[in-house]
Amino acid sequence: MTAAPAPGSTIEVLRVALGLGCRAFGGPVAHLGYFEREYVERRRWLAAEQYAGIVALCQLLPGPTSSQVGFLVGWQRAGWRGALAAWVGFTLPAVVLMALFAISAARRHGAYEVAVLHGFKLVAVVVVAQAVWSMANRLCPDGMRRAIALVVATALLLAGNALLQEVLLAASAVAGWFLCRDARIALPPEDLHIPTRVAAGAGTAFIALLSLLPIAAAFRPHGAFGLADLCYRAGALVFGGGHVVLPLLRDALVPAGWISDARFLDGYGAAQALPGPLFAIAAYVGVASAPAGDAAAWAAVAVISIFLPGLLLAIASLAVWRHSARFAHAGAALAGINAAVVGVLGAALYDPVIRTGILSTVDAVIAIVGLVLSVRLRWAPLLVVVFCTLAAVLSAAPLPFGDAVDSVLQSR
Repeated sequence: MTAAPAPGSTIEVLRVALGLGCRAFGGPVAHLGYFEREYVERRRWLAAEQYAGIVALCQLLPGPTSSQVGFLVGWQRAGWRGALAAWVGFTLPAVVLMALFAISAARRHGAYEVAVLHGFKLVAVVVVAQAVWSMANRLCPDGMRRAIALVVATALLLAGNALLQEVLLAASAVAGWFLCRDARIALPPEDLHIPTRVAAGAGTAFIALLSLLPIAAAFRPHGAFGLADLCYRAGALVFGGGHVVLPLLRDALVPAGWISDARFLDGYGAAQALPGPLFAIAAYVGVASAPAGDAAAWAAVAVISIFLPGLLLAIASLAVWRHSARFAHAGAALAGINAAVVGVLGAALYDPVIRTGILSTVDAVIAIVGLVLSVRLRWAPLLVVVFCTLAAVLSAAPLPFGDAVDSVLQSR
């Protein structure tokens, strides 16, 4: 295992996370692929097994998985300041874009914009496929762990239930406990340490806010506290990440009159297309529902409220996880969880990434070429984004011979 480098600075973490926040298209599963390539493969801030362990922990928690993973990686690199820098850097671009989108009140995209957004989906196919391949090679070295990953992927594809993911991760830990006794899995880096008092404080704050915000909101249901309560509960209780929180927010906002259905659906589509965490739709909600002159303040309230419970849970749960590592065969259980993470990513690669991204033979060719450029030629992620986007735009252009080409492709 490659040793982790010396701790870095808060500015370094902010700079790297900001770059990821500007180019991490494709939703939470794709974000994990971007993180794996940037933090593990390129910068070697932590080992693959350590990264997979953090991913497995965050998969078990409610909240925005990719943001929680980035937050803990930032903590490992530069302490609590690094954790905040990682969250701010990764979240800020999406928050700004969602707020600007709400202000502009854009309703439609032309053919060109639709093609660009489809190119982003093809980028997600490339990134997630690369992450599945690299993590499978590292985390499933034997038949037993490959079998665990296959069972998890098959169950998720057949059931399509976000809550089943939590059950499968727990079952994989039990399977690893009994079947992977010889596994040697690296535990979290020693410098990724959360003091007990900090973890206890985070857990206490999580419960206190979950209990007290509804009381404060009762006095002004459609005021800032009401918005904070709605967003906090969404972030605290949703399992499955950003793709699940979007319909949950709609069900809470639209019937109660916070925002019209049509306007929320505009934000729903934009959140799917923009880089960064899907939870950044809170900025859109805050601006769209704010009284005149309060858009910035309400956006800040909504963003902080929806992310805060997940970050508090990540702090509290990491400390519990580190203490549990002292028990015998804890590494074996973690080996089973790591294998399950590969299965989760494999299932997500097919549904929704490939199912929503590969719509034609041309799309498949673009994704394959992008994968070759990324894996074999080691192109930078930004260049792969540019290639897939330009290819998607060109493939959608109304060329004179376009109908003939499309007929040939469909016949094959």
